[in-house]
Amino acid sequence: MQVFWHRRDLRAHDNLGLAAAADEGDVLPVFVFDDAVLDHASPVRVAFLRDALRDLRAWYRERGSDLVVRRGDPSGVLPALAHEHDADRVVWNHDYTGLAQERDELVREALDAQDTPHAQFHDAVHHEPGTIRTNAGDPYSVYTYFWKKWRDREKASPADPPAADALADASGDELPSLDELGFDEPEADYPAAGHDAAVERLDAFCENDIFEYDVGREYPAEEGTSRLSQDLKYGTLGVREAYARTEAAMADAEDEDEETGVEEFQSQLAWREFYQQVLYFHPEVVRENYNEYENPIEWRDDPDEIAAWKAGETGFPIVDAGMRQLREEAYVHNRVRMIVASFLTKDLLVDWRVGYDHYRDYLVDHDTANDNGGWQWAASTGTDAQPYFRIFNPWTQQADYDPDAEYIREHVPELADADAEQIHGWNDLSEDERESVAPDYPAPIVEHAERRERALEMFEAARGED
Repeated sequence: MQVFWHRRDLRAHDNLGLAAAADEGDVLPVFVFDDAVLDHASPVRVAFLRDALRDLRAWYRERGSDLVVRRGDPSGVLPALAHEHDADRVVWNHDYTGLAQERDELVREALDAQDTPHAQFHDAVHHEPGTIRTNAGDPYSVYTYFWKKWRDREKASPADPPAADALADASGDELPSLDELGFDEPEADYPAAGHDAAVERLDAFCENDIFEYDVGREYPAEEGTSRLSQDLKYGTLGVREAYARTEAAMADAEDEDEETGVEEFQSQLAWREFYQQVLYFHPEVVRENYNEYENPIEWRDDPDEIAAWKAGETGFPIVDAGMRQLREEAYVHNRVRMIVASFLTKDLLVDWRVGYDHYRDYLVDHDTANDNGGWQWAASTGTDAQPYFRIFNPWTQQADYDPDAEYIREHVPELADADAEQIHGWNDLSEDERESVAPDYPAPIVEHAERRERALEMFEAARGED
């Protein structure tokens, strides 16, 4: 018998480790609620996780098996299960965070101590960390060159799910409730979880929006993105299955513009692997700057401004819309994520870690590698980051990417009766004009041009420039 340990791969389809286990014998599927992981979790993410596990358990039960669910330290739980079932081997797929690597090493040591064989597979990426390197042999720190090699390398086909006769006859326990796991019910409306829901989103995206993705993804009111981020994070959708579907869309593209749209989405899949590689080789970036300056960055810490940012009450409409979407949907459109992150780090001059921690608490799709990479990019401290002197202007950003203010009005109801010109010129209105247009919406809490100059001074001081 093979014990298969599910982690960030909550599916039976296109699961390399599960397929390899099924090739060697009956598979006993297992999931372990690890308190060390739960310490970093949030209500909405645990709720999505439970839904995904419920869907996966139903798949196994339909085939006469079950998902064995335990809670505890995997380095104790897995050896005990292997001993209980006289398992020939314990199999799982790699994860690339520092915490995951440390946990896996402890599990391997515990299994070795009782002479239980084990095997791990690279399932969450097309090309495992370290296989795409510079000509000098170093991991890439610049995405563009990584992408060119990633794009040109052959991708494996999706793995088939195990047949029913390859699954062990098992009886699993019920899933613990959110309350039993120590979490409240989430306030946000989050997407349906599970492989079928993920494939439905993938198919809907690849039928239409993928062909205009290079342009449509920039406009939050148009919903031109895939909304697959939580599926890729939890592995309810396999990366090979996702890529194969995009290749089918590429074959259906009617012209060069549509091919460009498909390739742009594929490049976003490569970004995820680029950041996984960065985290794998530099696990310290979770709390430390990837790129250090000559002097420490003198971040500000104004509790009132930080509180206004978190509440979506900064008086900058596009920023507030993004922060409220975060609370309402446990998701923020990618263009808006960049604007909101730039505002925190370059207008409020607040340490990127404050934003990263807040987003981790609210995003359903929080991914350590991807989110850390995005926040450090915005803060000009990361790999291949936004140069410190390129600072987003929230007013021009919202006018360019939400010109009719549809997205803003959806998430900031105080501005529902304001026209787009008033919203985009909110900073230029007098106090009386703002009171007349939207009396319940605040004035801007900072002046962008002044804070931009302060940001430049802050980074130049960190760089050791006079």
